[in-house]
Amino acid sequence: MSTNVLRTRGGTSRSSGAERGGGWWVVRDERAVRIETKAVTTAELIADRDAVREAAASDESGTPVADLVALPPVTTPCRVVAQMVNYRSHARDSGFTGDIPPTFFRKASGSVSGPHDTIVRPAHVNFLDYEVELGLVMGAPLPVGTVVEESDLPHYIAGLVLTNDVSARDVQLTKTQFYESKSYPTFTPTGPYLALLEPEDFDRLLDLRLRLSVNGVPRQDRTLADMIVRPAQALTVLARFQTLDPGDLLLTGTPGGTALKAPPKPVEKIAALLPPALKWKAFFKGQVNNPLYLRAGDVVTATIATPDGHIDLGEQRTPVADAR
Repeated sequence: MSTNVLRTRGGTSRSSGAERGGGWWVVRDERAVRIETKAVTTAELIADRDAVREAAASDESGTPVADLVALPPVTTPCRVVAQMVNYRSHARDSGFTGDIPPTFFRKASGSVSGPHDTIVRPAHVNFLDYEVELGLVMGAPLPVGTVVEESDLPHYIAGLVLTNDVSARDVQLTKTQFYESKSYPTFTPTGPYLALLEPEDFDRLLDLRLRLSVNGVPRQDRTLADMIVRPAQALTVLARFQTLDPGDLLLTGTPGGTALKAPPKPVEKIAALLPPALKWKAFFKGQVNNPLYLRAGDVVTATIATPDGHIDLGEQRTPVADAR
């Protein structure tokens, strides 16, 4: 069964007022047991699985998880790579038809933030969107030219994390700039848990259900069965040109239900006749009345888990605020 690991900062316990040191913890139900490790980075922790197993098997009562302040369990700097349009429901929302080739883009690792940190909307961004995504955390080097079979996944993937690929749509579309639009600080909330997997856990991946709500209203809800390019194929295609190392992060796409959706076909055909500047000006003029984009004061809640809780990546609750 997977082992949930929490990374924390030091500070004062919320309930007892006692000083708590930062570090790595194994989570068991509502309590956490400290991992006795010298690991500072996620890659170092993955290499110290014996210490993780020892903490998981410990008979210590542990510390209440509610007393700990969660950091992203993926340490930075690292490579953060993401798949574009990788769920059938998202492809429909985005107006894609026919075969969709595997496509990747990079995000700055400076965008990685904690699972309860505030998402900060830059002053020039007017259309801020959400994308709940399953993150794969690498556990072994993936050299260029590697071919990954389903049976190889336990070798290359150490664990899973819950992520949100926050996106500045007006930057992404008007500038055709994925890197900038998805790389502002706080634009990749990650965690709370790094679920370190055992080989048999990989048989449960398609059961994982991704859910995201805003202010308690459901927006996204799909399982990995909706995924177009699954992890083994994604890693094989990515390895044609990109090396990955332990601790690197691959975001595997988002289901339908984001704020951004393709315009109706007649509108799209008319817009195609316009110069790009006029086309996007008209498009975003229509988007002003779309209530689904994130605004200051919103709270985004996201979860990824199997129905029986065999794999459960925890819950993110991230408020949204405007940059000051």
